[in-house]
Amino acid sequence: MSRKRLRMLLAENESSETSEIVNALFPDADGRLDLTLVSTMATLLPTVKLVDPEIILLDFALSPGDPLDAVHLLRRFAPGVPLVVIADCAQKQYAAQSLTEGAMAYLLKGYMDSRTLDRVVRGALERNTFEGLADLLRDATTGLYTRDGLLTMGSRAIEESQRLGTNLVLMCTLFENLRILQEGFGPSFGDHSLRDLTALLAKSCRRSDLVARLGVAQFAILAIDADALTVSLLPNRLAKLVAEHNEARTPWGPIELRTSVGLWSARDERSFAEFLDAVESNLRCTPLHARAGGEITAREAAS
Repeated sequence: MSRKRLRMLLAENESSETSEIVNALFPDADGRLDLTLVSTMATLLPTVKLVDPEIILLDFALSPGDPLDAVHLLRRFAPGVPLVVIADCAQKQYAAQSLTEGAMAYLLKGYMDSRTLDRVVRGALERNTFEGLADLLRDATTGLYTRDGLLTMGSRAIEESQRLGTNLVLMCTLFENLRILQEGFGPSFGDHSLRDLTALLAKSCRRSDLVARLGVAQFAILAIDADALTVSLLPNRLAKLVAEHNEARTPWGPIELRTSVGLWSARDERSFAEFLDAVESNLRCTPLHARAGGEITAREAAS
């Protein structure tokens, strides 16, 4: 973490494990954290106004009713503050739904440690930091990161992976028939199909992963803190989603993709730009189409 003091608001009941993990991540001696604790919903909103936090951690156990009500309340009261939900495994469905209601991420008790929390906090702060650079880092049509945005965030991800000894998986994909759809149905239908593909890319990966539009018809997903299985799982998941989409027979026609995947480990000496170049080069050399019901093996995807 940076040396700037981080203003964090943690809303939890007294039995929660979250505060222990936060204290392990930010030892008192290093002076990097201003942590404010609240233990009731009644004091949560006044405290948000008082401390102006840079990130909010909300334990669902604090909410006496529907836990999503607390999410809605915080999104209305503090819409610009990254919100991370903490939930029991029995509340996983609510936690997952909170992502569509404005939460940035969720963590499950029993599976949370200082490393996981560190990654989530860093992601929240980086996302907030780059909010003001949206015109530079975001594509106007899809809302995804641009190539410059992915290069910026990918370089940071490599630095973090080197520090933690973790892996990155990068998947590049080419929308092969975009020009045909635009010529046959018009530019507006081309934009519709681009937005469809954007939604499919988002559904195929985790919320913490980075999705980018690298060119007119070229896209990428950068999977953070991934394992080797992701090399095959990511393109397989996307291929199945595309197949289901195409079976619905959208009015602007099917989506046809070519895909290439690469793995970067903490022992890799390549920069992110070099890693991206390698995966893109492989995309041009080895066509790999998304197939309905077809399985993509790790060897195929990485070749």
